[in-house]
Amino acid sequence: MIDAIALAQDLIRCPSVTPKDGGALGVLEAALTPLGFRCHRLHFDEAGTEGVDNLYARLGSHGPHFGFAGHTDVVPVGDLSAWTTDPFGAEIRDGILYGRGAADMKSAIAAFVAACARVLASGRPRGSISLLITGDEEGVSINGTRKMLSWMRAQGEQLDHCLVGEPTAAARSGDTLKIGRRGSMHVFFTVRGVQGHTAYPQRALNPIPILATLVSELAGEPLDEGTEHFEPSTLVFTSFDVGNSAGNVSPAVARARCNIRFNDLHSPQSLEQRLRARADAVAARMGGQISLETSVSGEAFLTQPGSFTRLIAQAARAVTQEEPELSTGGGTSDARFIKDMCPVAELGLPGTTMHKVDECMPVREIAQLTDIYAALLAAYFDTPPV
Repeated sequence: MIDAIALAQDLIRCPSVTPKDGGALGVLEAALTPLGFRCHRLHFDEAGTEGVDNLYARLGSHGPHFGFAGHTDVVPVGDLSAWTTDPFGAEIRDGILYGRGAADMKSAIAAFVAACARVLASGRPRGSISLLITGDEEGVSINGTRKMLSWMRAQGEQLDHCLVGEPTAAARSGDTLKIGRRGSMHVFFTVRGVQGHTAYPQRALNPIPILATLVSELAGEPLDEGTEHFEPSTLVFTSFDVGNSAGNVSPAVARARCNIRFNDLHSPQSLEQRLRARADAVAARMGGQISLETSVSGEAFLTQPGSFTRLIAQAARAVTQEEPELSTGGGTSDARFIKDMCPVAELGLPGTTMHKVDECMPVREIAQLTDIYAALLAAYFDTPPV
């Protein structure tokens, strides 16, 4: 048997600040190989990015094929002097495990492995279990899960279902089951006018009022009212920049940036068309040239409630005695890539302290999550979802 708490400590002691591995994948290999997993270290890099190490480990060779997915990379510690403990010391005080990654998400990965060991103690499952562990979730997400999935397809590896161990819980492990995520798109607006002297505004075309009108109209118009499983989409402006230090000159260019978190009523293409139509309408009324560029980090997706989500919910309820809430809230995760291969859901630890100083997790929560994962594995191979 594998102690999830001890394994979480070993992982936290690896300074795997994205995209560095820090030895974390070696710790996992050492735990998984004796259980019978075949481990593949996958290194990917791309021009202009730093290379990333990932781990794909599989037990078994036939279906059904269940996957756990997560990341060993963590965000920087920030102000080290503000921590009350070594961020990579994995100290346990008063039943609480401290360290970067305790919440997001090394403890959940330890629970993956401990749950697998527990199930294997009763014999090999009637199918396959895999772990997809990336070192690029907290970074640019270029050399991680996306490329692992491409590698898997090339090798003929196909998951039937996958669970991501992100810290999704609100208060207690297993109280929230994420069945989808909103999409995220950044939009960059540029308005070009004519620079001029402020004493002669009629000889210039100030882009600031044009951009201000566009920003006001977009910010004041709801994108939708939400759906059955998604809250309303949001459009939030994050900057309005002119870069003009002169007090008697109106600028030639003004820029703004916004982030859109959108539900399954929209696609990046439909949103871009909507924004361009509004920009064209403002330019037609006020003059100037308005251009926009977009960057999409993920599209909205939903795993329809069904036999797979019920199986996860039943495993959580069997341990916690409470029904998990179905949710699509929060930011993005690597589930946005995995959904292109198979149905995917997310269930993990409470995320209250993730990315914070003194990130921590009560050890009882890690133990409870391990129980849930073990119950899920047993139920999955007993009655595979369709």
